Amino acid sequence: MTHASIGGASPDPSISRFESLLVEFGKGWEAARPAAMAAVFTPDGAFIPSPFEPAVRGREAIAAYWSDVPRDQAAITFRSGEVFAAGPWFASEFTCTFRRLKTGEWIQVSGAVFCETAGDKISEMRMYWDRAPVRAPE
Repeated sequence: MTHASIGGASPDPSISRFESLLVEFGKGWEAARPAAMAAVFTPDGAFIPSPFEPAVRGREAIAAYWSDVPRDQAAITFRSGEVFAAGPWFASEFTCTFRRLKTGEWIQVSGAVFCETAGDKISEMRMYWDRAPVRAPE
């Protein structure tokens, strides 16, 4: 979905490109495919999992960071919110709900991503999130 900027001006054409990157990242998470999640990044891209952790650099390292997803998460759903863009940067809220394979507990991760792009890929993604148990979906 694209959104008009404040004041009713025409939608920013880059927003649909940024939304596509976020959708592809989310599809990779839902499919428990770390390599697909990492594929939205430039080859030397950086993923910063939280403000308190160092950057994970490069697609292989980013895929390795997410390698626990296939072992630990099932029934994954990822949703993102409206994308806000300024030049090569974009931001969006997200939620991801999954069931822990080992315990059966349902978890919801809610947060926001702040991304910089280069060409048609993400060169840096900063993720701010919180994780909490939730009731099982009906």
